[in-house]
Amino acid sequence: MTLERNADYLISLVRELCKLPAETPWLEFKHNNADPQEIGEYLAALSNAAALDGKSNAYLVWGVSDKTHEIVGTTFKPHSAKKGNEELESWLLRLLSPRLHFRFHAFEVDGKPLVLLEIPSAHSKPTTFEGRELIRIGSNKKPLKDFPEQERALWRVFDRTPFEELSAASNLDASEALALLDYPAYFQLLGLPLPTDQSGILSRLQEDGMLRCDAAKRWEITNLGAILFARELQKFKGLARKAVRLIVYEGKGRLKTVREQQGHKGYASGFEGLIDFLSALLPRNEVIGKALRKDVPMYPDLAVRELIANALIHQDFSVSGAGPMVEIFDDRLEITNPGEPLVDVDRFLDSPPRSRNEALASFMRRVGICEERGSGVDKVVSDTELYQLPPPRWERPDGSLRVVLFAHRALKDMDKQERVYACYLHACLRYVLRDPMTNTTLRERFGIDAKNSAMASRIIRDAKEVQVIKPYEEGQSNKNSRYLPYWA
Repeated sequence: MTLERNADYLISLVRELCKLPAETPWLEFKHNNADPQEIGEYLAALSNAAALDGKSNAYLVWGVSDKTHEIVGTTFKPHSAKKGNEELESWLLRLLSPRLHFRFHAFEVDGKPLVLLEIPSAHSKPTTFEGRELIRIGSNKKPLKDFPEQERALWRVFDRTPFEELSAASNLDASEALALLDYPAYFQLLGLPLPTDQSGILSRLQEDGMLRCDAAKRWEITNLGAILFARELQKFKGLARKAVRLIVYEGKGRLKTVREQQGHKGYASGFEGLIDFLSALLPRNEVIGKALRKDVPMYPDLAVRELIANALIHQDFSVSGAGPMVEIFDDRLEITNPGEPLVDVDRFLDSPPRSRNEALASFMRRVGICEERGSGVDKVVSDTELYQLPPPRWERPDGSLRVVLFAHRALKDMDKQERVYACYLHACLRYVLRDPMTNTTLRERFGIDAKNSAMASRIIRDAKEVQVIKPYEEGQSNKNSRYLPYWA
């Protein structure tokens, strides 16, 4: 969290750490050793050890004797320390992967200067420094690969600890915890009456995994609670970069930015505001197809809503420094989220859905922000067909997933590749609907008159040539031919 640790808390924490009979895998005491390389290696080793021991944080403390645990003070000043010409914190952050949100705290105990380095535990994968995975064995830092039993155990921890259950903010009293969350929005979205007392509010949020209470009766906000209902995501250091960015460009490229907006609310409490804001910026079209009234949105509302919700819930939160992004161009809308997709992009329509963040996805479905499991992408494709838009595109740039919705273009203005891909998606959609594609359904998709059925036949032929569709059955007559996607 970005709320400052107060001095009383830090002093109390150090005194508790000093009471331990010996250093632990997640705790190291130093006097004045401020070698940057050593600090970087300890960051990785202690982070991994904390995950292995089930701790939210690890600690490196300067000014305490590692033998007696006596407070002796230190001359180390992290905020002015450098590695070469680079500030120490910046250098450490650059060489860590993932980029941990570690924090140096400088304060005094009994009149003696101390420094405490607070290190988040590893999540999703081992923390590395300069590409090396390290672990604390006894009082020594060792390569993780040299200890296969600990390595296996660490990966088992990652497998069973979802991102949503990790801590976003801790050591809070009840009022502090509720001040950070838009809890009225929680009750409103669920259609529940707002409890009249604080304990009722806390109890309900705790039942849904939004926060929890520790043995000392202090409150901790989980990542799930923060990412869904933060009043200000910037208050949570580990989640600040996960706010949605919306950028409007002039023309078809990224050379000139017209407008840029950074979200600040949690995904659930801020979703409708985001959609309303975006809708006001998107162009409208007077006439798109015969079945549609005049003055309709350029992009289907349901498709935009579903694709943004998918970007939020399917992102990889372990990818630091990047969050969901919505970009508006003159001819298209691009929605990007960090993380490789868990399903082949060509099989989004039919594959059983998989989510990295199941608790997040489940809550977003409960409150109607996104469609029920597995029904979203087919509705996106169906709506783009109804609006007779070029086919949406799913791409995988640099470890991310991007979906592109294109503005309306007449069939004659689509190139061969677009026509073939539209045909493929149409075949996928018809397969999911258990009603195979035909020349007639494809003509309806493109708005082709019956007298021009040869145009649809040519698109089908092109799609068969690149093997993205296949006949429903061999030897079928051309007049009543049906077609399936290649994988069916």
